[in-house]
Amino acid sequence: MTAQQIPLSFEHRHALDAEDFVVADANRDAVAWLDRWPDWPGRSLALYGPAASGKTHLAHVWRHRSSAHLIAARELSVANVMDALGSEHRLVVEDADCGVDEEALFHVINLVREEDGFLMLTGREAPARWTVGLPDLASRLAAIPAVAVTAPDDELLAAVLGKLFDDRQLKVADDVVDYLVMRMERSFSAVGSLVENLDSLSLAERRNITVPLARRVLEQQESTRGDEPWTSD
Repeated sequence: MTAQQIPLSFEHRHALDAEDFVVADANRDAVAWLDRWPDWPGRSLALYGPAASGKTHLAHVWRHRSSAHLIAARELSVANVMDALGSEHRLVVEDADCGVDEEALFHVINLVREEDGFLMLTGREAPARWTVGLPDLASRLAAIPAVAVTAPDDELLAAVLGKLFDDRQLKVADDVVDYLVMRMERSFSAVGSLVENLDSLSLAERRNITVPLARRVLEQQESTRGDEPWTSD
C-alpha cells in the first residue's frame, strides 16, 4: 500500500493562564513567589533555569495578574525604557542574561524602585552570576531575590501530558503516558508538539493512542529533525 503523507504541524499554542500551569516540585517555589506578589523585597524577582523549563509561562501568569508589560532583553534600550515600563512601571524582561543593554536595565531597576513599580527578570542563571560590566548594575542584580525553575521531572511531564490530552478530549492510558515520559525530549515545548502529533496521527488513522502508535510518533519526530518526511505505514 502506498504510504500516506500525514501533515503535521509542530506549532503548539501554549496556554499562558494560571489555571493552565501544572504545579510540581520543579516549579513550586517559583509559583509560591508569584502568589506572594506584591510582597516582593525590593519590588523585583528573578526566575532562572534551563530553556523550556516553564519560565516564560510563569512570566506570563504574573504579567496577566499584575498588568505588567513584557519585553525581550534584546529589544530593551535606553530610548524605550519608559515605553517598556508603561504607566504603572511593571515590567517583565525575558532572557535578561542574554545581551541586554546594561544601561537600560540599570535605569529600569532604578525607575521601578522610584515609582513603586515591579520588575520580573528571567534568565538561565541567577542575576548574581551574570557577567555584567557596570558595577552599579551588578550590585543591584545581586540584591534581587532569585528563584530557580528546574527542568521538568517525570511527575511534571506526566501531569502536563495528561492535561493536554484532556484538553483535546483524548483518552490515553497510563501506560502510554509512562512510555512517553521515559523516552521524550524533556521540555514543555516537546510536550506540546508530541501531543499534537499523536492527535494528528490518531485522527488520520482512526486509531486510539496506544504504545505502538506513540513509538511511531517518537521515531518519526526524531527522523523529522533530519528533514525526513513523515509517513504512515
